[in-house]
Amino acid sequence: MDILKLGASLLMDKLGDGNSDLGSISSALGGLLSDNDGNLNLGNIVSSMQEMGLGSIVESWLGDGDNEAISGEQVKELFGGERISELASQMGTDENSVLAGLSEALPQVVDKSSSAGSLLDSLGGLDGVMNMARKLF
Repeated sequence: MDILKLGASLLMDKLGDGNSDLGSISSALGGLLSDNDGNLNLGNIVSSMQEMGLGSIVESWLGDGDNEAISGEQVKELFGGERISELASQMGTDENSVLAGLSEALPQVVDKSSSAGSLLDSLGGLDGVMNMARKLF
């Protein structure tokens, strides 16, 4: 299962919406998690979270241990209220439900993406990780 379908499935489960199809939720979620070129870019999310002071949370997602929780308010700050509102509209639900769903789905999406180094590729390989690390120190 690809990462967007995993996230969409988790959102559907959280929302308990049997009327939505996986493809439309996956597409809406892809719009939120993608860069301006339409490419899934979890590296941007990771670096944004670090800049917001949520480094320990995202590091738990990237590691092999338990994933720390992220609140709905933190998710809203990460993506912006306008984008969350747009996602809720696309999914035919309210913002609070979307935020609750994303709070559960986002850690798992990043966690699954980081298995076996696949997130390393989205960060620009080892050089990209090193550049990100230099910004932190």
